Amino acid sequence: MEQESAIHVLYVDDEENNLISFRASFRRHFTIFTALSVDEGNKILSENEIHVLITDQRMPGKLGTDLLAQAVKDNPDQIRILLTGFSDIEAIKDAINRGQIYHYLEKPWQEDVLRKTIEEAYGVYNLKKKQKFYSEQLMATNEQLEFMLRQKLLS
Repeated sequence: MEQESAIHVLYVDDEENNLISFRASFRRHFTIFTALSVDEGNKILSENEIHVLITDQRMPGKLGTDLLAQAVKDNPDQIRILLTGFSDIEAIKDAINRGQIYHYLEKPWQEDVLRKTIEEAYGVYNLKKKQKFYSEQLMATNEQLEFMLRQKLLS
């Protein structure tokens, strides 16, 4: 099983200053992608393997939970985080239910807390990938054993 060398993080926020600050804070630790809108985020998601998706909730046009819900369908192994400046319980419930978020954080973020959360999220991502890989290996082995058993029974 191949190991990724860098954690790919996409941060979606309509406030460009937040994106600049995020990139400056984390570019040495992770491969950073940023987007100013849900549509721009979807484009990046379709063109890149993103391990951890972080999004703001309130953005013009579409909400962060819309992006999260679509990401669940397109890449269920990806880990999703809601990072927002608003404590809207309905948005949080929506993010949990539709976007299956791993974690909820409030702005302004604390750099060490966010970095640790991203690293832990990537750990969960890797566990999901390993589980999928080993499940596929187990299924293939089971099929081979069943074939060998049928051959033995026929002879």
